[in-house]
Amino acid sequence: MKPFTLHVDDATLDDLNQRLARVRWPGEPVDAGWRYGANLGYMRRLVDYWRNEFDWRAAEARLNRFPQFTAAVEGADGQALDIHFIHEKGSGDNPLPLLLLHGWPGSVAEFLDVIEPLAHPERFGGDAEDGFDVIVPSLPGYGFSEAPPAPMGPKAMASVFTRLMRDVLGYERYVAQGGDWGSIIVARMALDHPAPLAAVHFNMLPLRPDLGEGTPPLSADEKAWMSRVQKTRGRETAYQEVHATKSQSLAYGLTDSPVGLAGWITEKFHGWSTPEADEPPFSMDALLTNIMVYWISGSMNSSTWLYRAFREEQAYALAPGQKVDLPMGFCLPPNDLIPPPPPEWLGRVGNVVRDTRLDDGGHFTALQKGPELVADIRSFFRETAR
Repeated sequence: MKPFTLHVDDATLDDLNQRLARVRWPGEPVDAGWRYGANLGYMRRLVDYWRNEFDWRAAEARLNRFPQFTAAVEGADGQALDIHFIHEKGSGDNPLPLLLLHGWPGSVAEFLDVIEPLAHPERFGGDAEDGFDVIVPSLPGYGFSEAPPAPMGPKAMASVFTRLMRDVLGYERYVAQGGDWGSIIVARMALDHPAPLAAVHFNMLPLRPDLGEGTPPLSADEKAWMSRVQKTRGRETAYQEVHATKSQSLAYGLTDSPVGLAGWITEKFHGWSTPEADEPPFSMDALLTNIMVYWISGSMNSSTWLYRAFREEQAYALAPGQKVDLPMGFCLPPNDLIPPPPPEWLGRVGNVVRDTRLDDGGHFTALQKGPELVADIRSFFRETAR
């Protein structure tokens, strides 16, 4: 383990400002809203704020509040990657180790508001004995973690993070939580490396169950839900096809243009959170901090490789008769990329012992519904792992 402190040199920030100053804006249809992608009026305001008001040094300091490290971690193929992670040790006599995993287009910045409440609940009116050792890595090829030489999927990443927790940090027993890609990686850890895990928690559906011979017929609620999923996929998942097929072509524009990068990311923070609203439900500071992680690290291209590897691994589908045996907890928001499934569908995935349905919020749950997610994580692991 090597200590890591984030510091972006002034030349990089000056270059960014120059690029923002000479943006070439596209047009858009009349009354477009967000139906065609990132709204032009909002993007103009966001870029103006980025140039004239956003304080990167303050955002950098927020990231550096927590102890950060890099460590060479071997994957299943024996090749080591430098993995970046936050490691905030918790209060109490025996804090439970908790691995938090993000997805795309998120980063460790998603968790900045939940790390301290999880690690030190007594600072927020809770019990110190509920504290966690909180470990928040950047996925391989994301942010400040080294990119693999070729696309790496969730199964392979599950091996990397098992080794990080066990071999680098020395934890013999721990729990894990994930959303987006993080949910699938955590699920693969539960399936492929279950021994050190006590329980797992998700804020997105992580796996597709087996529906073959011998499984219960679909209920009316499940059939209706599958119909809603198909409608959502038709409207929201074109980006997945680009990422999984021709990501290199996309990468030239998003690596060269900060505004192009911001448009590609910001639309997701709107559409997967409050799609009917006029703008995303996050402050511009929060959005830009996350965007800056991609910009300064130049990791947009390598972040998309996971989509290609995911298809090659077939990591999403459970094999016939396969289920997650570990205790599973869910905290599902209504406005996610994948609508929350009926309880009977979750039961097909495995051992569900907690199924919380939020009244509002979306895909970036830690950022949008942090207190609710913290409370659900704490309660679930208190019941299943302590």
